[in-house]
Amino acid sequence: MSFERYEELAALVPDEVVTHSFVEDVQLPDGGGTLALITLDNGLDSNRPTTLGPNTLIEFGRTLEGLRDRADAGELSAVALTGKPCFLAAGADLSTVKSLKERHHGRLMAELGHEAYGLLGTLGVPSFAFINGVALGGGLEIALAADYRTVSSGAGSIGLPEAFIGLVPGWGGVWRLPRLTGPAAAITVMIENPLSNNRTLDGRKAFELGIADALFEPADFLEQSVAWAAGILADSSDVRARRAALARYDDGEWEAAAVAGRTFVEARTSNAAPAPGKVLDLFEASRTRSREDSAAAECEVLTELMQSPEFHATVYAFLELVQKRAKRPAGAPDRSLARPVTKVGVVGAGLMASQLALLFARRLGVPVVLTDLDQDRVDKGVAWVRGEVDKLAAKKRLSPDQANRIRALVTGSVSKAAFADADFVIEAVFEELEIKRQVFAEVEEVVAPECVLATNTSSLSVAAMAEGLRHPERVVGFHFFNPVAAMPLLEIVKAPSTADEVLATAFAVGKELKKNAVLVRDAPAFVVNRILGRMFGEITAAFDEGTDAATADSALKPMGLPMTPFKLLELVGLPVGQHVQESLQAAFGGRFYVSKNQQVLVEAGKKGLWEQDEAGNDTVPEATLALLTFGSSPSTSEQVLQRTQDALADEIGRMLEEGVVSAPEDIDLCMILGAGWPMHLGGITPYLDRVGASERVLGSTFH
Repeated sequence: MSFERYEELAALVPDEVVTHSFVEDVQLPDGGGTLALITLDNGLDSNRPTTLGPNTLIEFGRTLEGLRDRADAGELSAVALTGKPCFLAAGADLSTVKSLKERHHGRLMAELGHEAYGLLGTLGVPSFAFINGVALGGGLEIALAADYRTVSSGAGSIGLPEAFIGLVPGWGGVWRLPRLTGPAAAITVMIENPLSNNRTLDGRKAFELGIADALFEPADFLEQSVAWAAGILADSSDVRARRAALARYDDGEWEAAAVAGRTFVEARTSNAAPAPGKVLDLFEASRTRSREDSAAAECEVLTELMQSPEFHATVYAFLELVQKRAKRPAGAPDRSLARPVTKVGVVGAGLMASQLALLFARRLGVPVVLTDLDQDRVDKGVAWVRGEVDKLAAKKRLSPDQANRIRALVTGSVSKAAFADADFVIEAVFEELEIKRQVFAEVEEVVAPECVLATNTSSLSVAAMAEGLRHPERVVGFHFFNPVAAMPLLEIVKAPSTADEVLATAFAVGKELKKNAVLVRDAPAFVVNRILGRMFGEITAAFDEGTDAATADSALKPMGLPMTPFKLLELVGLPVGQHVQESLQAAFGGRFYVSKNQQVLVEAGKKGLWEQDEAGNDTVPEATLALLTFGSSPSTSEQVLQRTQDALADEIGRMLEEGVVSAPEDIDLCMILGAGWPMHLGGITPYLDRVGASERVLGSTFH
């Protein structure tokens, strides 16, 4: 087999950061022979993950060809694959993939991966993959192509995220994974995790699912893996028995997994993105296809998707925004100005405050103290944190030592004097300006002058909260999204008086919390809630004007949002949604519509507009309709969609003119990370450009 036909592909990317295949011979114990160990390494530090481009794959394939010749000559007993510290491989080089303009070149890229990986199963000796760290997409598929796999308990970011980035696992993952884990677990890895904020597996979970055959601790992972491989060469019966137990399934289970996957995709994307459906098509067909036939189908689909506008939009969103801009926040001060944080205070002990306490304790590893008005509330908050720690420990996401440490770090008090030695205090009390001002005034009496005072407000003026304080320069907005543990966005709000040292500390803390921070000007509702408020206003206005509920609520389906507007309002809470709209209208005027019908529902104690009938279908009960009044100007779904698009273009144009953020890319990033804006649309501002809304409203495009 030769890789010469791929040279034209390699020539297209002369600047590829090549991940080299370094080979070392390892003598196996007890006369087990020689194991050729390939280490994938790009020669860069741990901040630069190993990726798989054409030159990398050609070198890997040729390396395997050479090892196959050695195996044929009787020089080798086995071949193994591992990576540089912290990485096996982080998947295909997306910069390369997006640059392939010709369909022919996309097809070559798809076939190259299959040809190189396929050699792992035809070496004439057993092949092993030692998953020592990140293994994503093609990086996991390279391991799946080996005969046996070990994984480090310290490894993280293991998965097949292709559905998230507009592709399919195109190098054998769709065929191989369900035959190791069973079909239901495969759908979790290929569909549910990618469409759940790109969730991934850790090493322990990968082992439990059957992706790996053995689990070892990171301290001596390579040595243990090599010794285990020697044992497998002598007797692999235990591995075969475990695999048979994990991957026991029948046609009915395969079909049920596919149905569950399609239901999940419909709920998350309204089937607006092509990639998840293509993954499921391949998955269903792979049940009866040979590996070779499945590979041909994967190549065809992968080639098609690489040319799609949705993929290129996703690459902008994922590569340029999530991977690059989010890691280098625009306008953030020099990180050297940040102050150390050795203790955190949280004002409040409700659900949001308790979530914050858990996050700070878990990520920062410093003492966290909750305060509230009475001991009962404090005790409930601390108990909630400890209960969540117990759940994480039960799921093996925390070791017993880690769980005990976090439990000990979180305490409660009814006195704000407990904040005396805190470096960072965040309030999470009721969304009322005077209450928050009172809280900060009380906290300032007990904390040091250098202590940062942060507010988790979602819409109120940070500057107004700082008024009257002796040190207003210490106040900063620190707005999380709910649920705190899952949502990656953090809006950091700079008031006119906020000091650079305070802002730098906020960004440093946000990074330690593993959140993606965006700098936002102190303006009502900041970014995400302001845009969502404008959207909600258009939908509720259309409903009040006489558009039926189903038409109004489904009009935005082409956007592929994770939830319809009325269902999102129900989740947020109708009273909260109404309060936000009223605040926005007070700040910006009549373009933010406040629904009289929604106020009627609030006063009637209704939790939402929709209820399910006996068949499980959404319906608006006659009793609810009887409470409401409507106009006589109904709209079609197309009209509702366009008016919403135009309203969003108008509002974003105003936000950029006001300097709420520094560029349209920051709006896009906030909506992706804070509102679940679909990746396949490539950010809200490119989407509004493509559908003509920005041109219609502003006379020009955002990009």
